[in-house]
Amino acid sequence: MTTLSSNSSEPSVLTGQRLSEADYQTNFADIHTPLDARSAIVEADRCYNCYGAPCQTACPTGIDVASFIRMISQNNAVGAAGKILSENIMGGTCARACPVETLCEDACVRHAEGDQPIKIGLLQRFATDRASELGAQFFTREAATGCTVAVVGAGPAGLSCAHRLATLGHEVVIYEALEKSGGLNEYGLAAYKMTEDYAQQEVKDILSIGGIKVKHGIRVGQDISFAELQTNYDAVFMGVGLGANKDINLDGEEAPEVINAVDYIHQLRQSNDVGQLPVGQNVVVIGGGMTAIDIAIQTKRLGAPNVTMAYRRGKQHMNASLEEQEFALSEGVHIAHWAQPISLIVEQGAITGVEFKMANNESGQTYITPADMLFKAIGQNLAAINMGTIEFVKSHGKYEVDQDLRTSQLGIWAGGDCVAGNDGLAVSAVQDGKLAALSIHQTLTQS
Repeated sequence: MTTLSSNSSEPSVLTGQRLSEADYQTNFADIHTPLDARSAIVEADRCYNCYGAPCQTACPTGIDVASFIRMISQNNAVGAAGKILSENIMGGTCARACPVETLCEDACVRHAEGDQPIKIGLLQRFATDRASELGAQFFTREAATGCTVAVVGAGPAGLSCAHRLATLGHEVVIYEALEKSGGLNEYGLAAYKMTEDYAQQEVKDILSIGGIKVKHGIRVGQDISFAELQTNYDAVFMGVGLGANKDINLDGEEAPEVINAVDYIHQLRQSNDVGQLPVGQNVVVIGGGMTAIDIAIQTKRLGAPNVTMAYRRGKQHMNASLEEQEFALSEGVHIAHWAQPISLIVEQGAITGVEFKMANNESGQTYITPADMLFKAIGQNLAAINMGTIEFVKSHGKYEVDQDLRTSQLGIWAGGDCVAGNDGLAVSAVQDGKLAALSIHQTLTQS
């Protein structure tokens, strides 16, 4: 991971425009105002409780949205949380970070009437937060099966798989390379989406089922081999995510001010003093997805006067939703569409600008955007893992799995970002983990 230094030997431009402590606290406070009990009931009463609700179909984890909203309207938030968590054990995080505007809320039938959709995300957050605050327990473990399962990675897919396996009576050991569980929920989401150490509270709730051990600081393929996992466990689930950042493949990319966006967000999320992070005066972000939006807004909130997000195609092609794009614009981020980077301007080892060509202009017109800090946010590839003699069938650089999340290796399942066809959403990773657990359980217990 790129190390971000803020010592005096770094170019002074990286000190950026510094803000007061009060400004930092405001800028990185929760961007969503949670619903109180009264407003939650009022909002829930707007729901039509549709039969065959399209919002449920639009949810990758199949949450019975109409039922949990009806429970909230009946002043039963804890019961609503039980409905949510039975399908999506990370319903609290998904309520905060899921792109509901393109999923459940986009499918809300109120759109057909020209009305605002039900605030499903906020209602889901209200219910899960209330249950967590009260210490509500919804799950008990079934009789012990005597089987043990290894889970590689303590991100959304791995935690979801581990929890479902534990409820079914299996013993689970999670191997996690980093010092904290949670994956991108802990390390990769914008700080203003996941406040008050929520990711760790959710992990604590998940592990409270029992039967799950997490071994941090263990890299599978390095500290323990896949062959050992196959020998020592009855099944293995891989929820390894990605981790190898894509390069823009331009000369000068090795300049210290050219940084992987996910690395910077990682450090921001783990920082006790965000004011010490280096910030450029002229920040350029290459990419058009959620990570690009997150890093652009966060550097703006850290005090960068000028932040430009450059994407090689039009706004309708961006992976970030239109709502997220509008949010970035409202924060003062400039979004340049049809901007293809062709060279980095580097002077005395430091980046000073980026040359772009107009990707939708056959004339080959180019222009230079000043930049003293450049973030790469064009996606990630599957990180290289030492598999020993084990070989997996892959597609587009990711693991191929069948409909039950089985890989080509007997006894090994996989899910989340590391598998081919995954959409990169935490909610989809949670569903993968759940489905894989059910498949593993059926395989291990079939007579």
